Amino acid sequence: MPRLLNGLWTGALAGAAGATALNIVTYADMTVRARPSSSTPEQLVQKVASDLDVAIPGAGEQRENRISGLGGLSGPLVGVAVGAAAGAVRALGIRLPLLISAPLIGAAAMASADVPLAAEGISDPRTWSRTDWAADVVPHLVFGLVTALAIRAMQRR
Repeated sequence: MPRLLNGLWTGALAGAAGATALNIVTYADMTVRARPSSSTPEQLVQKVASDLDVAIPGAGEQRENRISGLGGLSGPLVGVAVGAAAGAVRALGIRLPLLISAPLIGAAAMASADVPLAAEGISDPRTWSRTDWAADVVPHLVFGLVTALAIRAMQRR
């Protein structure tokens, strides 16, 4: 059990590093292409809160700021969770080559982010352009690579 807990812990830390790398790539893309940030995380927060009949406190700007904060937290939290799962898998002895594990970890994070958006009708990947897909796939591949490398580095110690 300590080995699994260590895997969860190192994976969570690796996922945080991966989420940081994903954010760097995303913000660099926004800077280069002068594109706006996505409002889909905030839309998902509002939809889920409405579906669960949970009130987000505040009114006007205060409420909008809370929604923005919750939306912003969703990405790093997904990254930490996916990293923890990947670290646990590796701690259990499943060791895939980097060329397989990095894209799998990235795909898991991408699915964790995109499937709820599609399920709630906020985004429809079938309508995305190639540029839209690239803007989603590339940062998630970077997430997967950084997370996989960090897990490997920490679990070698």
